Amino acid sequence: MDSTVDTVLATLDSTKTQWYHYKAVIISGMGFFTDAYDLFCVSLVTKLLGRIYYHVPGSLKPGVLPPVAAAAINGVALCGTLLGQLFFGLLGDKFGRKKVYGFTLFLMAICSIGSGLSFGSSPKAVLTTLCFFRFWLGFGIGGDYPLSATIMAEYANKRTRGTFIAAVFAMQGFGILGGGVVGMGVSSIFRALYAAPAYAVDPVGSTPPEADYVWRIVLMLGALPAVLTYYWRTKMPETPRYTALVAKNTEQARKDMEKVIDIEIKVEKVSEHSPPGENQELFGLFSRDFLRRHGLHLLGTASAWFFVDIAYYSQNLFQKEIFSAVGWLPPAKTMSALDEIFKISFSQFLIALCGTVPGYWFTVLLIDRIGRFMIQTLGFLFMTIFMFALAIPYHHWTLNKTGFLIMYGLTFFFANFGPNSTTFIVPAEIFPARLRSTCHGISAAAGKAGAIVGAFGFLYAAQNQDKAKTDAGYPAGIGIRNSLFILGGINMLGLLCTFLVPEAKGKSLEEMSKEDGQVKEIQMIEQV
Repeated sequence: MDSTVDTVLATLDSTKTQWYHYKAVIISGMGFFTDAYDLFCVSLVTKLLGRIYYHVPGSLKPGVLPPVAAAAINGVALCGTLLGQLFFGLLGDKFGRKKVYGFTLFLMAICSIGSGLSFGSSPKAVLTTLCFFRFWLGFGIGGDYPLSATIMAEYANKRTRGTFIAAVFAMQGFGILGGGVVGMGVSSIFRALYAAPAYAVDPVGSTPPEADYVWRIVLMLGALPAVLTYYWRTKMPETPRYTALVAKNTEQARKDMEKVIDIEIKVEKVSEHSPPGENQELFGLFSRDFLRRHGLHLLGTASAWFFVDIAYYSQNLFQKEIFSAVGWLPPAKTMSALDEIFKISFSQFLIALCGTVPGYWFTVLLIDRIGRFMIQTLGFLFMTIFMFALAIPYHHWTLNKTGFLIMYGLTFFFANFGPNSTTFIVPAEIFPARLRSTCHGISAAAGKAGAIVGAFGFLYAAQNQDKAKTDAGYPAGIGIRNSLFILGGINMLGLLCTFLVPEAKGKSLEEMSKEDGQVKEIQMIEQV
């Protein structure tokens, strides 16, 4: 490898934090803001969809989505995300991170608008078109995972790399928070304009016709952050590491660095060349050499992400059922449709503000100080403890709603100050440059497989054990308490998988991916 490559890599690892690093966090992070908003805002509107499209005349309870429809709306975006992570992860290594990065945001914006414009004259037609657009929305969201993580990792220096990748991912917390704010805001406006009585007073009048606009507006506003950052994302240059190590254009890598980072790179040419065989062989994905070097690492990143997402998505997507089960939300029949969406949005906002967002930013502040392994280990450990602490004295928490809310919020805090953040960060740091995006996509897809298990499984499992007390159309489940026991056990499995993943704190990407044998002694670097 020539001295220009040595210099590019060394400069990336040692350069001081500059404005471009913060700009990259904002550009990449707004994609994750959109991701989280789009994935989780649907949990705010599913109750409303049930009231609008599945009202049963004469029923004592408001209409609810049939089990198949609820599972489809919640699960189809996750399926799309899983496929998008694999597809765009592969493209990111084959064609470069930049070439496909803008397209993911464009797809997210178009499909957010399409979701809100779901058309048809029957409930089946509306939900079918909604699921169609949410699948492709998820497909675009999926591409953001490997590309954003890889781009941020390949631009950051080794001292603060974890901080910047974590900051990108932390924008998810603001996306969930934003979903709650938008849900509260839109429902408040419509409540003021179209006052409606509780369902128990007037079953038909409790859902004004204008309520159909509420869920559409909430979904369509997810396009706004994507549209606002699309232009800047298309203007981002290719990462110097990809250009130098994969595309083999070291001079272009040097020029790209000088454009975006305030440095001038001067390379002193040397006459000696690497002897034959010194450079690392270019082994392929899942080859014997890959499995020997990184097989356990990929198993560790994928399995830990799988287990944490089972717990995390089951909690997030169905927290309204948990709040209802412990009495934190009033019975549906005592509220109008707009009252219900306001209270569900407020619940999501409060949990995000007190537990989710602080957890993300604790990771940002501490990851390059105490390391990825410590944060992930402590996160899984405390998630396990709090799940069991909720499950064992469950009857107590049904009588102590404030205490339950605090404990439930702490599980979110330690998910985000823990494995939900680190499982996103580590796959971008430990694999070779030419396979980095693909391996991150595989790990992320394993996570989304866990999310699908959590979402679909919890949808049924959390139902009351008494068939008479389940939601309409659902079979009896194992109940919230037993579901929490299972989630606690799943977190324990995630803790064990953490030991398969190496610590990347303070190390270069080439050292972690075992590509450092390619890099000869660093030549003269001058920064001005």
